[in-house]
Amino acid sequence: MAWPAAGYTLGATPAEAEAARAAWAAVANAIVDHQPLSMLVTAAGQGEARRRLSAAVVLHECRLDDAWYRDSGPTFVLDDAGRLGAVDWVFNGWGQQEWATWEQDAQAADVAIQDSGAERIESRLVNEGGGLHTDGEGTFLVTETVQLDPRRNPGWTRADVEAELARTVGATRVIWLPRGLTRDSQAFGTRGHVDLVATVTAPGRVLVHQQRNPAHPDHAIGAALAELLSGTTDSTGRSLEVTRLPAPTTLSDSAGFVDYSYVNHFVGNGVVVVGTFDDPADAEACELLADAYPGRAVVPVDARPLFARGGGVHCITQQQPATRSRR
Repeated sequence: MAWPAAGYTLGATPAEAEAARAAWAAVANAIVDHQPLSMLVTAAGQGEARRRLSAAVVLHECRLDDAWYRDSGPTFVLDDAGRLGAVDWVFNGWGQQEWATWEQDAQAADVAIQDSGAERIESRLVNEGGGLHTDGEGTFLVTETVQLDPRRNPGWTRADVEAELARTVGATRVIWLPRGLTRDSQAFGTRGHVDLVATVTAPGRVLVHQQRNPAHPDHAIGAALAELLSGTTDSTGRSLEVTRLPAPTTLSDSAGFVDYSYVNHFVGNGVVVVGTFDDPADAEACELLADAYPGRAVVPVDARPLFARGGGVHCITQQQPATRSRR
């Protein structure tokens, strides 16, 4: 993870900064109860991070623009021998967004790669960890609006992207979703990350965001994605089993229709950390996630401060698999 220390993530007031730090700390402390966790933090943020985080969280000082390490960090992989690799994508501020800065974040993957001892796998694909999900068996979910974004990868075709995903992360079947959620596709979003709309819980099984209220524009989007995935096969030729994960009943905030999503959660060792919204749908979502990940405790954290800043629990975390030699 990376600690919020500057810019819009901290906000313009002490109250906004407090909300951001409390939200990041809640996620980190929930995770470190179950597995090791490292946190990138600027020199200026060291004191606040150490005060709020469990002593078990390891801090790594570095320069940062932002705190969405799912996207600026590497994507870890294991080869057939169980050796650890880390794909170093090109990061350009979610497609050169006007509000973003990324000079430091473009180098932030180095910390995790060097600390983990992983073999660096260079890629020239502009991509973010929030832009893909996998079953671990070669099937990947992506969205056309991210990997084929002309502000990310001008001139790239589906075939180009698929070839690069095959080389770097072992993709043998790429499932292209047409887009992401409405708010995430607007000015302050990512242009449609998959990690808000669909995820793979086990080979052959996917969760899809379901907005039940037809007054929200994501009602039609979720229905279309569920239909598409229900008629799709994975890398083994197996038909996908689709479970609809309901959206919170909250439809909007002061900025318009929200993109609140339970799909955006973190799966760790014995735990699922899920963002909740003080919403009647929280309990149902937690029950569905418990069914989807048997044997893991479902730990809720308030995700409203995260979504107010443009993301969720999955967006601020990046997992590293254990190598066989460490087991």
